[in-house]
Amino acid sequence: MSASASTEADATVDIASNIGSVRQRMEDAMAANERPSGSVRLVAVSKTKPLELLQAAYEAGQRYFGENYAQELMAKSAEMPDDVSWHFIGPLQSNKAAPLVKTVGLDKLACIETVSTLKLAAKLNRAVETLNENEDGKKTLGIYIQVNTSGEDSKSGVSPGGEASDLVKQISEECPFLSIDGLMTIGAPGDDSCFDTLAQCRGEVAAVLGKEPSDLELSMGMSGDFETAISKGATSVRVGSTIFGARDYSNLKK
Repeated sequence: MSASASTEADATVDIASNIGSVRQRMEDAMAANERPSGSVRLVAVSKTKPLELLQAAYEAGQRYFGENYAQELMAKSAEMPDDVSWHFIGPLQSNKAAPLVKTVGLDKLACIETVSTLKLAAKLNRAVETLNENEDGKKTLGIYIQVNTSGEDSKSGVSPGGEASDLVKQISEECPFLSIDGLMTIGAPGDDSCFDTLAQCRGEVAAVLGKEPSDLELSMGMSGDFETAISKGATSVRVGSTIFGARDYSNLKK
């Protein structure tokens, strides 16, 4: 798709209507599974999308946005209102950790959802520690542990079970400026068991942290399966193309 064709396609997208439809489908899924209204967060995945569409989503009441590329998140966060909460949901190279944290800031960068190594956790922890040197109180950065629930080589994340529990234990002991707030998975398309696996893993991780499973988020479910994910216990779903339309990667800044 050419840049001009992409712009034309973006101009035809009714963001407010799409968000309203997704929110209604989420509410219906919560009701069908006897879950409280509003108990699942909608993260609007806006990667590769122009600011105008994000602003339209903001005007429709959306406050949580997810980005996959560090450079893109840094650029967009400077242009969007300060009450937007940003979730980073893509692979993050350890050398991009400090610039991302320092540029976006702890008030706007709500969560890094894709932590699966101690190396990345340590880089994030150090970046937060540096920011805190000029603050009176101690702020922390929320993270989710990414779990490879499908076992696919193409998917990032730690394996469920001992590997996930061991990583959580290490991070909790060595990274005091990080708050382990939940787990995230991408899963295999059409394989609902990935959601069950993440829910089971949450119980094991909660035990390591001395928390109740309900204290930890489950970030799972995307445009094609978020209703199923809600039925399996998701507390946060990541929806992109259903809100913003198909993506154009031709002018991508990483």
